[in-house]
Amino acid sequence: MLKNSLIGLIAVCGFAISAAAQTPKTGGVANVIIQPEPPSLMVGLVQNGPTQMVAGNIYEGLLRYSPKLEPLPGLAESWTVSADAKTYTFKLKPGVKWHDGKPFTSADVAFTIEFLKQTHARARGNLVQLEKVETPDAATVVFTLKQPFGPFLGIFEVGSMPMVPRHIYEGTDFKTNPANNTPIGTGPYMFKEWQKGSFIKLVKNPDYHVKGKPNLDEIYWHVIPDAAARAVAFETGKVDILPGGSVENFDVPRLSKLKDVCVTGKGWEFFSPLSWLWLNNRSGPTANKAFRQALMYAIDRDFAKNVIWNGLGKVATGPSSSAIRFYTDDVPKYTLNPTKAKALLKEAGYKGEKVRLLPLPYGETWQRWAEAVRQNLQDVGINVEMVATDVPGWNQKTSEWDFDIAFTYLYQYGDPALGVGRNYVSSQIAKGSPFNNVEGYSNPEIDRLFAEGAVAVPDSKRMELYTKAQKILVEDVPVAWQLELAFPTITRCKVKDLITTAIGVNDGFRDAWIDK
Repeated sequence: MLKNSLIGLIAVCGFAISAAAQTPKTGGVANVIIQPEPPSLMVGLVQNGPTQMVAGNIYEGLLRYSPKLEPLPGLAESWTVSADAKTYTFKLKPGVKWHDGKPFTSADVAFTIEFLKQTHARARGNLVQLEKVETPDAATVVFTLKQPFGPFLGIFEVGSMPMVPRHIYEGTDFKTNPANNTPIGTGPYMFKEWQKGSFIKLVKNPDYHVKGKPNLDEIYWHVIPDAAARAVAFETGKVDILPGGSVENFDVPRLSKLKDVCVTGKGWEFFSPLSWLWLNNRSGPTANKAFRQALMYAIDRDFAKNVIWNGLGKVATGPSSSAIRFYTDDVPKYTLNPTKAKALLKEAGYKGEKVRLLPLPYGETWQRWAEAVRQNLQDVGINVEMVATDVPGWNQKTSEWDFDIAFTYLYQYGDPALGVGRNYVSSQIAKGSPFNNVEGYSNPEIDRLFAEGAVAVPDSKRMELYTKAQKILVEDVPVAWQLELAFPTITRCKVKDLITTAIGVNDGFRDAWIDK
């Protein structure tokens, strides 16, 4: 009942938010929760959710994307594709400036590509088919591919390819550059102040390249570690915007019923977040396939959906979200079966070795979920040690492969070639990244299927290849898939036009305004 009523509320309020257009009013301050506090705002170096949410309003990509994932102009005002689908020519918007006043040119785009190849977890995979980048003039960028790559126009979103200022980073150590602490982008808002543990302040870019934008004067991203206090901050009017995931799930129904409150499930179309447990495939009990299969039978994922997530989301069937292209549910099924889990543990030769479980430190909902999984595993005889840490600690432990089982959720980016394959192909095993093939799974057949799937034509051939890949992965269980997550965004109804693209709040403040 809760699920149906909440989905109905989201649908109604989502419609209201996007109803008849009104003339935006200028001025005002947006007070927003950010949870947890980002480890950095340099999105070219750090790509976790909170960083992308704040930094997406500081930096920009060449393109934006509609809720139907259609490319829209961003820093590029137009683009053309050659008949052989191997050459993409972008015309940059004239008059764009970095926040320090320097002009944005094609040289920045070319530099960004080389920067992100070294620093960005997804960009390395997204650019694997890129042969060269040419800049015939300051306003033109030409990308030439080795062979056609179906989702190429889907890689230019701000979180996937944020433009980086060449004049700030060229010739420096990217990871220690002082500008990482005072990010400089081209976006509608400029970094002003960060009081760690309290707030991040962004201010209006007076020289923004979109006439009449942005509407707001300032954005305050409030850091409130306590979940109950975040809900109270919204109830009392200290904040007006609760992005998806910023309050505990059990508070969503109550807050949604408050007067003059609107809720929408929109703004996640590009991401389609999927949660799973990283399973260390390199060593320990989790290196054994039978042990990993046992975990899938031991964990009560329906309980997680219905109780911990209040009926929001769906139980995952495998590596692809049902919301993205080339998904299939024609895969082996894992339902709750403790007896089968115990039999597989015996087959794996498990002798009670300690298994470390690393929760995701994103609040009480995630902590409760980790506790539920620990209980499920203990019920079938697995010796579980919970290892608590903060966000930087979680990033470090997963990046350094210092875990046995670790909670995570990652974005899917609309296409298996962009958001799925990166988690399973062996070329994406890279120490230092918590976002790609962290588990260390390696299978030449999977490498082949994802490589061919990325460039195959027509789409029916891609579907065939990705279906095979999904079946193999679900049999091998390199990670333990949990839920397709749903994150409703809660706002005062006076906040208008916050969700206008497929990444929602992450670039939404360009258009947002407050009806005073």
